[in-house]
Amino acid sequence: MSLSTAASSASKVLEEIPTGSAVGTLLRRLQDRSATVGVIGLGYVGLPIAVMSAEAFAGAIGFDVQRERAEQLNQGYSQIQDVEKRAIASLIARNKIFGTTDFAKVRECDVIVICVPTPLNNTKDPDLSYIDSAAHHIAANLRPGQLVVLESTTYPGTTDELLLPLFEKSGLLLDHDFLLAFSPERVDPGSTVSLQTIPKIVGGCSQLSTQAACEFYGALFDSVHPVSNARAAETVKLLENTFRLVNIGLINEFAILCERLGIDTNEIIAGAATKPFGFMPFYPGPGVGGHCIPLDPLYLNWKAKQHGAVSRFIELADDVNTKMPVHVVELVTQALNDSGKALRNARVLVVGVAYKANIGDIRQSPAIPIIDQLRFKGAIVAYHDPHVPVLDIDLHGWTEWRRRVNVAVERRRLRAAHADGQPRRRRYDRLTNASLDVATLEDVDCVVILSKHDGIDYSKIARHARVIIDTRNAISAELRKTAAGRIVQL
Repeated sequence: MSLSTAASSASKVLEEIPTGSAVGTLLRRLQDRSATVGVIGLGYVGLPIAVMSAEAFAGAIGFDVQRERAEQLNQGYSQIQDVEKRAIASLIARNKIFGTTDFAKVRECDVIVICVPTPLNNTKDPDLSYIDSAAHHIAANLRPGQLVVLESTTYPGTTDELLLPLFEKSGLLLDHDFLLAFSPERVDPGSTVSLQTIPKIVGGCSQLSTQAACEFYGALFDSVHPVSNARAAETVKLLENTFRLVNIGLINEFAILCERLGIDTNEIIAGAATKPFGFMPFYPGPGVGGHCIPLDPLYLNWKAKQHGAVSRFIELADDVNTKMPVHVVELVTQALNDSGKALRNARVLVVGVAYKANIGDIRQSPAIPIIDQLRFKGAIVAYHDPHVPVLDIDLHGWTEWRRRVNVAVERRRLRAAHADGQPRRRRYDRLTNASLDVATLEDVDCVVILSKHDGIDYSKIARHARVIIDTRNAISAELRKTAAGRIVQL
């Protein structure tokens, strides 16, 4: 739906709403752009939406439970690569945006957008605690004439089953006092595609809610695509990321197969990609990371199980992808062994720790479990990533990578590593970025490439590293001709 179509639809709905009603006033404010927008959660999803809303409407209020994030917004600081500081500074100078931890100010907003994390717990079940907390803040301050939109990825039915009953407990009624919709975020950190050009999916808990949400997002995005209801909109997002998870799992399994057969995986993919129909290239890697692909499909699988269905594709793809870090460690071990070097006490340099190219985002990055397992096996690990000056390792969310070994045995291994001067493997740790100079490359026993950043000199790595494990096809065929040592490609 284009902006003009959304506006036309809203105009028709307005004609049927009593003059002066709360919902009618809301729709008129959306239509004449006099609405105030509140965004709960100032992370990768929320901050861009807050900035876009402040530009398009009367103003925006950014809410966050972390005081630091609210203060950063008020100081004009952007921790998000895709949001420029000058854009925020301009809005602040015009009194169009500010951040706060005071959720009582939700009452000042005509539109409230929920953009909070939706992680998995240690058993890979949905953790809706952030959504639940945001929803209770809203419910405590909900007033007639507000539109609430959930953007956080979740299982089908969350908006209808969790948010709607909670809001109606306040005594307010859907369509009479407030409106409620779901619109999945489609943020791609570091992408060259402008966020506003990505079509926006919208599904409401009622027809009126869908129309109002279309009117809101029509002011922010070039196109809006309404679906039948909130449940459908929630499922669209899960299909998008399930498609990616399954295909990445397929190509990772295919890469391991090609490795066993002595075939160059990337050559096969390049050949298949010449077909103009029926094939879309995906590329192998050390695992999947980020805030979507490793998590979102499991929300769908969890909900399906409640209805007696199981998605074997999702479970198999998740299994393949979560085992890729272990496979990478095995490649490192074997490559060093072939060079007459044990992994224990070997000096390993990991190049690229972000979960994807050209960003500093380490959420769910496979680099973290790979570094953890290399250190567990006795390697001395350093890393280089121009986008990540400091790597904070938090392993409490990576329980699947922590070996179930005898505690006493693990403690003895850690004591031995500590006695040898190696960094102790810890549940929480902090590593600093190492320089990528010739001396470093010639000193380490192995380089492991986990992210392919544009700013890294891979020709230097090829010329000076003894052993290279390339999981991202960063060392081209031409560079391989100049390589001083052995290169193992995924």
